[in-house]
Amino acid sequence: MKDPRVKELAEILVNYSTAVKEGDVVLISAAGFQCLPLVKEIYALCLQNGAKYVTWEFSNADMAKVFYDNASEDQLKFFPQHRLDLMKQVDVYIGIAAPDNTMALAEANQGAMLTNMRTMRPITDQRVEHTRWVVTRYPTQAAAQDAKMSLDDYENYVFNACCIDWNAMSAKQDKLRALMEAADRVTIRSADTHLTLSIKGIPAIKCDGLRNMPDGEVYTAPIRDSVEGHIVYNCRTIYNGKEFPDVRLEFQEGKVVRASTSGNQNDLEMILNTDEGARYIGEFALGINPGIRRATGSILFDEKIALSLHTALGSCYNECPNGNKSAIHWDLIKILDTEGEIWFDENLIQKDGSYVHPDLLDLNP
Repeated sequence: MKDPRVKELAEILVNYSTAVKEGDVVLISAAGFQCLPLVKEIYALCLQNGAKYVTWEFSNADMAKVFYDNASEDQLKFFPQHRLDLMKQVDVYIGIAAPDNTMALAEANQGAMLTNMRTMRPITDQRVEHTRWVVTRYPTQAAAQDAKMSLDDYENYVFNACCIDWNAMSAKQDKLRALMEAADRVTIRSADTHLTLSIKGIPAIKCDGLRNMPDGEVYTAPIRDSVEGHIVYNCRTIYNGKEFPDVRLEFQEGKVVRASTSGNQNDLEMILNTDEGARYIGEFALGINPGIRRATGSILFDEKIALSLHTALGSCYNECPNGNKSAIHWDLIKILDTEGEIWFDENLIQKDGSYVHPDLLDLNP
């Protein structure tokens, strides 16, 4: 029996997130084969909406590992011009991850991955800057196990986070965006964190289901050199197939000067040394999706956790530029659901697991 929520999610992705219309060229990119039911629903809806060309591609993490472990320097740096040429024709990009094994790249050659990521950056930039794109996840046994849930519970978790009234969520985000845009100094305090940064004059962007699914955050960027202090991120994060728990960063004049993790320290240093911009923050955001209350190790979900914040090491977004450029953009998440404070200038925004500013009370889950 088909799960009706698969079609509901497809309708959100096609009709709301990317607004596929007559004459569009659409690329559906699936990482993993288990999401075929969702790909089929998306494909049918795009055709019904009049897209003039719809194509799809499937990739596999095990094959990617073969490449990273065996490719020569020339092979890692070879630029596939045909893929950029295709992306230049694409109007809509819908990306779906459906992992068979969330740790398939854990032992892959990290240096090779970073080298190839830099090589492929023009294709990523073309997609981000010139298409109507959205990325999502499809529930699999591997992802459920990684989230420490049964598949049934994880399916409920995913669909509850995605299949909501995004127009209503968008309206709720307006007040937070206004407060963020009016602010200069942000202060984050908790037992293990004291971080300050300035967001003065940098736009704030509400994320209401048009790029990520699930969505539910409002983000901006700090003035590049303004970040001072230290922060401990209490959500484990998986980046390029490796897990980094309890990441602690210390900043001086915006730059990470000390970094530690309780796992994969050498890989953490390698990521920070990707390029000059990798040690600076390109994004600051607050997560507000009421359907996401716990961390699962998936950044796409965890960065939207209600009553969370995240900063991203690396490249900023064009919508809120702070001048930082990098081959990486790595979101690191902290949940303040029991203790801690977030201040915008003299305004207390969040305290001990609740939004306390009178304009933001309806963001409490």
